[in-house]
Amino acid sequence: MTISTMRLSGVAAACALLSTQALASDPSLTNPAISAVLDGYYQSGERPMSERVEGFGLGHTELAMSANIDDMFYGKLTAVVEMHDGETELGLEEAFIQTLAMPGGFSIRAGRFLSDIGYLNNQHVHTDSFSDRPAAYRAFLGSHYFDDGVRLSYVAPTDLYWTMGVEAFKGDNMRAADEHGERDYENLGVYTAFTKLGGDVGANGSWQAGLSYLRNENGRMTADEHDHSEPEGHEDHGHDHSHSAQYTGENTYVADFVYKWAPNGNYKYQHLTLSGEYFRVTDFKPLEEHDDHEEHGHGDEGKDYQEGWYLSSVYQFSPHWSAGLRYGQVDTQLMHGDHFDPQKLKETEVSLAWHHSHFSTVRLQYTNQQGTNFDGFEDDNIITLQYVMTLGAHGAHQF
Repeated sequence: MTISTMRLSGVAAACALLSTQALASDPSLTNPAISAVLDGYYQSGERPMSERVEGFGLGHTELAMSANIDDMFYGKLTAVVEMHDGETELGLEEAFIQTLAMPGGFSIRAGRFLSDIGYLNNQHVHTDSFSDRPAAYRAFLGSHYFDDGVRLSYVAPTDLYWTMGVEAFKGDNMRAADEHGERDYENLGVYTAFTKLGGDVGANGSWQAGLSYLRNENGRMTADEHDHSEPEGHEDHGHDHSHSAQYTGENTYVADFVYKWAPNGNYKYQHLTLSGEYFRVTDFKPLEEHDDHEEHGHGDEGKDYQEGWYLSSVYQFSPHWSAGLRYGQVDTQLMHGDHFDPQKLKETEVSLAWHHSHFSTVRLQYTNQQGTNFDGFEDDNIITLQYVMTLGAHGAHQF
């Protein structure tokens, strides 16, 4: 349910397009860029931690407006329309300003926006090659993590594309559960740091690799906050529509890599994208319980971290057709009384998409999910038919 900022066809172009000066191109406050994204689907079953439900539904339907405010600032507003339990909901996903004229490759963004951690998170969901984000994103970032805060970023003047940044957020959607309403949360809950490096491989290929860290001051559980039958204190993961992270911890580490190939760098007729990310979430167990087990010389069952990863391959074999294959899994810990039980979800996804133009996509996807009793879900095979249509302004795709 996110709206695209700028999409790149290569890392060399990324360095130029992602500079703050790139935002100052055409739209102005008196002539803003206005767009809408229509996302509808039919799905044959339900998936753990997914925002899409069984049957017909609306997905990431969005309205966006962006413009240069003056020669110093750029602004963007993104509203999201969703259907949940038969009710129409209107949310605000982006509302930020960004500097255009800071010296030395620096820029500041403030307001509500997508965090730049990982590879997929700063991209808008309707640009994905699959109907849902990987299970690791749904578990640890609430599908896509946007929040109220501030970012300072820097693009280095190097031959390779090299950017880095730090962020601070309110962090409400990354909090561990508080069933009794008695917990004192930190008002400034999330801090992130990231760096991304990329370059070209001959005339046909380009790559990008990144490392990210997320510090969650409110991410650790407390021993008395969790119902023994529900993971992480949520009553119904299959229908949670708050975009909150389902599994949290104090520290989250992300490593990502993407490689893109296109004949002579021309992505219009044929291209291949290989990508993958790995997540590790640590320090999630209650301190009081952890200290007690350490004192008595025995440990609570299960690993002291949670993790998830995916590998994806998408091949556009003609101007109008593309096919994708993605495999991913997530390993989490379910709290039962004074111990933890491990649970694992594995997903194999195959998609076939028809693109009549840059503005329209119709996608057929098959998903095999294996995670018996993961959040109460059974092993299943899911068929999804989806359309994504863009009206109005539509920027180039991000790398």
